[in-house]
Amino acid sequence: MSDNGKPTLLVTGASGKLGQRVLELLLEANTPNIIAATRSPEKLAAFAQRGVTVRAADFDDEASLVKAFTGVDRLLLISTDALGVPGLRVTQHTNAVKAAEEAGVSHVVYTSLYNPEPETPIAIAPDHYSTETALTHSKLGYTILRNNIYTDMLLGSLGQAIQLGSIYAAAGDGKISYITREDCARVAAAALASDFSGRRILDITGPQAVSQYEVAAIVSSVTGQTITYTPLPLEVLVQNMVAAGLPQPIAELYASFDAGTAIGKSDGVSNAFEELTGRKPTGVAEFLTANREALSQPSATH
Repeated sequence: MSDNGKPTLLVTGASGKLGQRVLELLLEANTPNIIAATRSPEKLAAFAQRGVTVRAADFDDEASLVKAFTGVDRLLLISTDALGVPGLRVTQHTNAVKAAEEAGVSHVVYTSLYNPEPETPIAIAPDHYSTETALTHSKLGYTILRNNIYTDMLLGSLGQAIQLGSIYAAAGDGKISYITREDCARVAAAALASDFSGRRILDITGPQAVSQYEVAAIVSSVTGQTITYTPLPLEVLVQNMVAAGLPQPIAELYASFDAGTAIGKSDGVSNAFEELTGRKPTGVAEFLTANREALSQPSATH
């Protein structure tokens, strides 16, 4: 505890979109004792001017993490974006868990993935499952937030779908309970600032699961254009993305989310978000309506 009797909170990955939004939400709530950890402290100068303590932290250097985490009571571990080297992200996250233990952190909030168990085809799931395992094997208290697929990701593909008149995906009839990045930030901030000290795993989802057929209908309603959904075989989807300019590994990564959706790995609905934040999560129709202008920006992700 700090001198004011309030816990000291630290956000890792604080210069990223999710991390910065969590910082904003904590500041809006007048939360004291906020520390932002990042590899690029200069990017957080504006937060430093607002009273946030900024510390340098390198996930590849456990000693730097121990130094950054010293004096921290509760820590938000935002999963890193180290996807280019197999196993690197697990190493980074494990470094963070070990450093948190060594530094005397009492509770870790981790941004995981919905249904990360080994049987899922989603390519990034093993990283999250391994990190969860590291936490369960530690002596730390933890809150694992199993965030479902970002609604925001739709903005990266629907622009092209509007141009072509159809969503092309390999999700079959599967459904996704999309959750917005904003809502993920809200639930992370709430979990970090809470006084929960035990261990829990929470599914973080939107208010309902929707199929790509339903997404197409929503986009049609929002834009006034008729948009359909064309299911594709997984290999054809990958070929299309590569032809559009994506590297093969990235195309396979994106396609793996469709593969998981097709077999029901993304369709659960939980009320954990509302329980932690006291508000309803944003639905797909509400999000796309609010971001109607962004839908006009084409992207070559599918």
